[in-house]
Amino acid sequence: MVRRVAGGTAMTLLVIGIGIIAVTGTRGGAAAQTVASILQATLMEANQQTPEITTEEFRKILVDGSATVFDARPFKEYAVSHVPGALNVSAKPGVPMSLYVSDVAEIGRRLGGNKSAPIVLYCNGPFCGKSKRLAEELLAAGFTNIRRYQLGIPVWRALVGTTEIELEGVLYVYRGDKTAVLLDARDPAEFAAATVSGAVNIAASLVLPGKDVGEVKKAKDDGRLPMEDHNTRIIVFGKDSAQARAVAEAVAREAFHNVSYFVGRYETLKSVLK
Repeated sequence: MVRRVAGGTAMTLLVIGIGIIAVTGTRGGAAAQTVASILQATLMEANQQTPEITTEEFRKILVDGSATVFDARPFKEYAVSHVPGALNVSAKPGVPMSLYVSDVAEIGRRLGGNKSAPIVLYCNGPFCGKSKRLAEELLAAGFTNIRRYQLGIPVWRALVGTTEIELEGVLYVYRGDKTAVLLDARDPAEFAAATVSGAVNIAASLVLPGKDVGEVKKAKDDGRLPMEDHNTRIIVFGKDSAQARAVAEAVAREAFHNVSYFVGRYETLKSVLK
């Protein structure tokens, strides 16, 4: 339960399942109820210089391209796991890692100097200050249309599921995380002919709509998916990113919340993973 007070009116938010029920007090003592999806939630932090957007709004922006989305985290974090379609820029020079902030000048170059262009920022979620710091620097530099998805990458994973991983991120994980699962989304014959060392196969052509069905259900039962640790990092690759994404989304529907798909092609991955 979260209790808020706005304009002298007490508001109680009851989080039930995946919904939010807002119960607002009235002068007569009666209560008005509004039911909303958790996809419409924000942190509702006071005294913020730039507005927040909900997960629902964020998804719509990514589909219609109505704003440029910037990942406000360091490149390595971005490379390992980022919201599909988000951009990343280098760090502001001379800033310690504890106060990391992206380079506003590079964002300006990405936007062609258009300081009224719509911008959405995100970082590592409710306890992360990177988006807020970057928003403040953008405002100081004269940018006028800035919003934040302050729920960030952790909530995105929980509510939406999949992220993208860059080649540099795959290399970092492959070399350093021996618990990670590599999933090859290509057809069984292609997988049998050649694949990345240690990879297992869940062919996109065998994946069925829904949950606990088809090849994904079989993979849960035969050990291809890490059923005893749903936190395990899972990286999906395929003949192209569309094939990999299809399998990644199917796996994410099975409550695995650390699933990324490789944005490139299998041949590129195979050439660098020795």
